[in-house]
Amino acid sequence: MAKLIREFVSGDTLNFVTENTEVDGIKKKDYYLTGVYLEADCVNRNGRRYPKTILEREVDKFVTTKIGRKNAYGELDHPDTPTVNMQKVSHIITSLVMDGNQGIGKAKILDTDMGRIIKACLDAGGIIGMSTRAVGSISNGIVQDDLQLLTVDAVADPSAPNAFVEGILESKNFIIGSDGTIIESAIEELQRNVNKKYDKFGSSEVALSYLMNFLHKIEKNI
Repeated sequence: MAKLIREFVSGDTLNFVTENTEVDGIKKKDYYLTGVYLEADCVNRNGRRYPKTILEREVDKFVTTKIGRKNAYGELDHPDTPTVNMQKVSHIITSLVMDGNQGIGKAKILDTDMGRIIKACLDAGGIIGMSTRAVGSISNGIVQDDLQLLTVDAVADPSAPNAFVEGILESKNFIIGSDGTIIESAIEELQRNVNKKYDKFGSSEVALSYLMNFLHKIEKNI
């Protein structure tokens, strides 16, 4: 079963840069976070290792399907879902490339509510870290071939990264379809609820009715 995997990258490995631009005679300052976004073939602080071939594949796919289409958005803070919430978008990733074992990225901070929070933190001398968000399975500490890189989020740089990341990591299960579709897994919960209904009423018809109602709700939300 695939898990939501988030890997914190310390702000110490990132560079905060600004670029002055002028649009319609109005001068503005663009903010960027550049540096190491991910790393392959080494055991990270969470005890996991990402094979280089898998990360290279996912970076190439991310560049083609996200950056190339100008929709490689990331959020501020640690969401617990594989989907990007546009109300919390803070930046857009403009480049990501493997350089040896490291994935070097660049993200432009947007003029959104969450983006302005990042800008204020940077202007005050604060540090912002980046956190890759992906889904996939892990076996014996090694990330498996079903990995899907979703995005890279901006996060606060905690003093104890291990405790911060591990405390919220891998809290949900996901099913990855053959077409790459990611669905939150409710199978175990469904089975428990069906069993409860059956045990309570002693009727397979009641359990079946519960199941059909559940599937109908899913169909309405697709």
